[in-house]
Amino acid sequence: MKRRSFASLALFPLFARPALAAERIGVLMLHGKNPGGPASPQYAPVKAAMEKQGWLVSLPDMPWSRNRYLQGHWDGAMAEIAQHVKALQDQGATRIVLMGHSMGVPAAMSHAARGGTAHALVLLAPGHVPQGYFTSPSLTPVRDSIHTARELVAAGKGEESQRFLDINQGRQQPVVTTAKNFLSYFDPESDADMGVTAPKLPPSLPVLTAVGEKDPLFTRVRAYYVDKLPTNPKTQLLEVPGGHLDTPQVALDQVMQWIPQAVGA
Repeated sequence: MKRRSFASLALFPLFARPALAAERIGVLMLHGKNPGGPASPQYAPVKAAMEKQGWLVSLPDMPWSRNRYLQGHWDGAMAEIAQHVKALQDQGATRIVLMGHSMGVPAAMSHAARGGTAHALVLLAPGHVPQGYFTSPSLTPVRDSIHTARELVAAGKGEESQRFLDINQGRQQPVVTTAKNFLSYFDPESDADMGVTAPKLPPSLPVLTAVGEKDPLFTRVRAYYVDKLPTNPKTQLLEVPGGHLDTPQVALDQVMQWIPQAVGA
């Protein structure tokens, strides 16, 4: 897999050329997890810059936002993504890019791994690591919730609402949902885990991963899922300055250079 640093990509022109008339890029932006949401300040400059290029951009409120956290089953989130993709296509988008930030990363990967429409993935500051709940002592409360949810499902109580725990950026967050719904987001064997979905992505799908030097996954992202991606000459890992929350803005210029090249527009 070809790997480029922040410095090397900075040699390219500041912004990519506009898409040709025959193809129009549509970008579905998938925000990060609670307290994240469409109104998070790091997304507005990204959306505006892409719309200035003539791209169609959608930034919907997803079931893991501050307002909806955590609503329903992972399957329902995937159905919503498919609806938003179709809406972009109905507006005239011919090349669909899923751009996820943090929790939006495993969601974008899951959609594509399930065969959903996507011509490129842009994965910014990947977050939500179900496998990590079983390896990191600091995440033990979430692991315990996963065990509890599995026991409830085994006992035939998977549809009953219970209180579980999540930890996001070091902060514990209670989750009131059913055991089945909780496991759909947190079970390390589910396709909410990036390590599970990475090898299932189509080899024809180019993937750009951008991770900040101060991000908790900076030293682990390659082993976690990047090295599991199918080989594609356009797939890249981009290392940028900064941390988890500012990666969408820090990586913006490089993302906008890469997208038209990746989708052939």
